[in-house]
Amino acid sequence: MQMMAKEIEQKFLVVGDGWRVAAAGRKELRQFYLASATDRSIRVRIQDGQQATLTIKFGGATRVRDEFEYDLPTSDAAEMQAFAVGNPVVKTRHLVHYGGRLWEVDEFAGALSGLVMAEVESDDIVQPSERPSWVGREVTEEAGFYNLSLALNGLPEGVS
Repeated sequence: MQMMAKEIEQKFLVVGDGWRVAAAGRKELRQFYLASATDRSIRVRIQDGQQATLTIKFGGATRVRDEFEYDLPTSDAAEMQAFAVGNPVVKTRHLVHYGGRLWEVDEFAGALSGLVMAEVESDDIVQPSERPSWVGREVTEEAGFYNLSLALNGLPEGVS
């Protein structure tokens, strides 16, 4: 299945655990990158060990990007990991509804353990007055907080 979408997303560091009471579901994600350039990436994601997708993104670390996504046999995805650049990114994604929007709160594992970020995709920019109290600093325009950078470089400087 092919999807093409303009992705308008905002990323934030999470402060505190206030989001946990509203979490309505979770997914275990393992993702890795097969190729990357300044303005594009090719990612494979395996969800809950049972479903895999291949995603091609154009636009780099910006608020608006073009994205193409395709279903992939899980066995193929597992084999492709041998060709990954950088390290796999492993995280638990919690689904949190707030203010009529779906927020995805990612708790990272492994070398990225301790990092918790929230992401919201929307047709427009979510203004500060529309954000939940557990959302901290916006890192949308900070390339070091994108999954590709986390896979290639680890935690951004100053984050523990």
